Amino acid sequence: MTNPDGVILVVDDEAQIRRALSSLLTLRHYRVLLAETGEEGLELAADATPDLVILDLTLPGISGLEVCRELRAWYRGPILILSVRGGERDKIAALDLGADDYLTKPFSTGELLARIRALLRRTTAHETPPPVVRLHELVIDLARRQVTRDGQPVTLTPLEYAILAYLAQHADCVVTSHQLIEHVWGADATEDTQALRVHISHLRKKIELHPTVPQYLVTEPGIGFRLALPETE
Repeated sequence: MTNPDGVILVVDDEAQIRRALSSLLTLRHYRVLLAETGEEGLELAADATPDLVILDLTLPGISGLEVCRELRAWYRGPILILSVRGGERDKIAALDLGADDYLTKPFSTGELLARIRALLRRTTAHETPPPVVRLHELVIDLARRQVTRDGQPVTLTPLEYAILAYLAQHADCVVTSHQLIEHVWGADATEDTQALRVHISHLRKKIELHPTVPQYLVTEPGIGFRLALPETE
């Protein structure tokens, strides 16, 4: 048996679409993973790290837009939206959340395959980092939105998690206060560095052994913050 040309995750609640895509893509030597719900899709993505995700917007449970948002917390591979919703607002919302392409149902199989090939060509050089960031006793699972310390869950507010996840996505890189505020509160938010510092302080109390002398969530004076990775021996 030949090696697959790539792993493609299909997230769609229509059984007929899943069967059709599985048959079409398998014949083209792709390995296909199938999910019926957004929750199942996120689990499969975390476990298998596919090369490309084909995602429907209308799903039971969490929506396709929310799945796209959750994936983009850690996944760098291409996301192709395949949806019956062809309105401009839907397309803009999906693309703004990190989708790479948008195809409306019903679709041409030839066009779908061409778009898949194009997306895979453009992204072969960009590897998705592991969805789990380990800082000794602190573990940040970006795919499952879980943070543990010494094996015990750390309870974070949505804002605290958003700050920590963004820093984890850019681990060991300096992230400016402006970048954090724009990511967490939105591009139109008033820049409130004092509020950001308050949330950072609360985060340190939850994840640091010595919050006043932080080991992980480090301040870069006059610039912003950095999530410091442990030094390798």
